[in-house]
Amino acid sequence: MKIGVLLLTLGYFFPLVAHAVERPNVIIIYGDDVGYGDLGAYGAKLIPTPHLDKLATESLRFTDGHCSAATCTPSRFSMLTGVHAFRHNVRILPPNAPMVIKPTMFTLPRLFQKAGYKTAVIGKWHLGIGDGKTPVNWNGDVKPGPLEVGFDYSFLLPSTNDRVPCVYLENYRVLNLDPKDPLYVGKKPPEGFSGTVYPDAKKTPAAMSYYKSTSGHNHSVINGIGRIGYMWGGKSALWNDETMALEFTKQACKYISAQKKEEPFFLFWAAADIHVPRVPNERFKGKSKLSYRGDAMVQLDWCVGEITKVLEEQGLVENTIVIFSSDNGPVYDDGYADGTTVKKSQKESDRGHDGSGPYRGGKYQIYEGGTRVPFIVRWPAKIKPGVSAAMINQIDFMASFADLLGVQLEENQGIDSRSVLSSLLGNDQVGTEILIQEAGVKALRKGHWKYISANKPKREEAQLYNLAEDIGEQNNLLDQEKQRASQMKKLLDRLTQTKKGVRAKLSES
Repeated sequence: MKIGVLLLTLGYFFPLVAHAVERPNVIIIYGDDVGYGDLGAYGAKLIPTPHLDKLATESLRFTDGHCSAATCTPSRFSMLTGVHAFRHNVRILPPNAPMVIKPTMFTLPRLFQKAGYKTAVIGKWHLGIGDGKTPVNWNGDVKPGPLEVGFDYSFLLPSTNDRVPCVYLENYRVLNLDPKDPLYVGKKPPEGFSGTVYPDAKKTPAAMSYYKSTSGHNHSVINGIGRIGYMWGGKSALWNDETMALEFTKQACKYISAQKKEEPFFLFWAAADIHVPRVPNERFKGKSKLSYRGDAMVQLDWCVGEITKVLEEQGLVENTIVIFSSDNGPVYDDGYADGTTVKKSQKESDRGHDGSGPYRGGKYQIYEGGTRVPFIVRWPAKIKPGVSAAMINQIDFMASFADLLGVQLEENQGIDSRSVLSSLLGNDQVGTEILIQEAGVKALRKGHWKYISANKPKREEAQLYNLAEDIGEQNNLLDQEKQRASQMKKLLDRLTQTKKGVRAKLSES
């Protein structure tokens, strides 16, 4: 009888232990506008990235890893929901936009919560705040936000660093806000407003003392930099652009250090670098052989080094998955005269650096450089370091982690997400069967073949490329491969028009 009780006890105990081992901490480090070729590990020569390069040597480094869209908000939406952004008409958001992830949606942080994880987001959000029904009250509880879609803790810049409001938001509250100088976002302040008034770059362009805006970023001037949108008041809460990266890093290290070793956590750390306005801290200025863009990349590399260092100090390296990737490909002059371009139409590639590496295009573009980004995965306990050519997509994180953690996805959850866990672990060199890319028009990758749909508004015909022979997408084979192009068009139409999502539609085939 004692033996039976012992066996019964062990029967309960060992599954729990096994499950605990398979619940690694997970940190997604998300660069902003970081291209495939912006890391030394991916070929950069003029930007020193020693911490990322070290991480890459300890990781599985993917050469065909993708975000789902060539712009910021859609990629973040897709990664966190497992649903392609075009299904919800999600585009780059303006200031004061309502949250595009609805509180009713199943999300990646909710998946981790279901598996017993603590969850946090630190850094750039740019997925909207509020419900869109009533104006956001920046002087009270600012919600709905990340806490309504699965995060237990959040420390954010609510939109992005080139947009107002230029304040930090911790959970529901604007940090360091003085109630005597209330904060408002909009073209005009409320009637009777008597708080801080910021210069309007359109009326007083000289107020842009840090550097000039070259296009678009010419509304409220904050810290000598023109922004998109207008804000009023809230002076005590303003962020410092030169310390933003350091602040986000400090908050990440603080969060990691506070976690209990027996309770797994998921941290989405979303950098503002190397998005415009690029304002690297003084310690990083001039550290690259390029402009502020290169220096901001050096700064981001330092941040990654600090985060990996705290994992070592806390004894968490072995059973923590660290993923480094980016929300889209590179962009150069994107609204500010920050030295990225040295003369009209000249890019950093003219100075020996191409953020897209060997690929065509970048941010906003449907070519490979728009979505093929750095993709590094480290898990010392399970993943052998090396290089993988498997085709993978961030949208597949949801199904992959569900697979790892034993969480069953419902039919309506993460409908475009498919498990590529075997590839992430280094056991499969093929990856996903198909990959959809989005940048206004849509594209379909099927193996090394790539079909780009026609852009009717711009009167551009469809395109077909064989990436095995033409990684630069220079030779359009549409006329030579009409049957293949027709088949891929039909498949792309079928997968994008369905309400079921890619996972269900492909399982029917």
